[in-house]
Amino acid sequence: MLTRVWPGGYLMPLEECVSASTRELEDRGATLVQSAFSRHEMVELRSEIEQVYTELPPDSRGSNKSREIADEFRYEMFNRSPLSQEIVGRREILEVIEPLLGEDCHIIANTCWRNPPSGKSSHGGGSWHIDAGPHIPLAFDQVWPEEIPHPTFAVGVHIYLQDCPLEAGPTAVVPGSHKSGRPPPQEQRNATELKFNGLGAQIFATRMGDVLFFVSDVWHRRMPPASEHNGRFFLQVHYGRRDIAQRVKTTHERNHIDDEALSRIDSVRERLLFGLHAQGFYDG
Repeated sequence: MLTRVWPGGYLMPLEECVSASTRELEDRGATLVQSAFSRHEMVELRSEIEQVYTELPPDSRGSNKSREIADEFRYEMFNRSPLSQEIVGRREILEVIEPLLGEDCHIIANTCWRNPPSGKSSHGGGSWHIDAGPHIPLAFDQVWPEEIPHPTFAVGVHIYLQDCPLEAGPTAVVPGSHKSGRPPPQEQRNATELKFNGLGAQIFATRMGDVLFFVSDVWHRRMPPASEHNGRFFLQVHYGRRDIAQRVKTTHERNHIDDEALSRIDSVRERLLFGLHAQGFYDG
């Protein structure tokens, strides 16, 4: 747990009491807050987001996907939906994550997922992965000391716009795996059963209005859906420490380099050095 202390603005350990949800997120890498938002709020939010899907075509950053898969996503949602902008700043969310990321944490990505019913799409996080990092890589013979809380750099949040029962393929997390310092084993990335330190996957079947929080380093995936299901529909938000760059827009579209300086770049390494990065996960 941490807080930013002034003068100086340095991060220091937080001595105050925090919620059980925050402690579970820090320790296990994920936590579910049930009925965080009312059904009425979610119906209104869902209706507005459906309008975004109707009025805006799939974002060009999905060009490496098929048109059908690209259509499942809409990016930078707080720019496109006033109700999305309101919900992602609610205290029901911030009170869980601020003790881990700091009171000045910010949104680094905001994407809506609308995976279709039945088996029409193969996309949707359907293999074990991490969203970023590991932020503290460890060798195979290294173990994170249990007496030291593992720092959190980014947190993913799913705000559920409809129920996501087991048949729809909900998100599963391997508890404690964010402390591994490693991505999931490549040879087991498609397995439904995966363990870390003896703990198997925890599957989060959810209801409309629930909010799932997970540390970006934790091993997680969408579980295989049944042959017939109602799909998944949720607003995804990633929050990061102030030190983590926002990725709401790609660096090709928003960067800090002027045209004249850009014209002097003549190598791939220079492009990276001056912030012109290739598209990554948080960019969509």
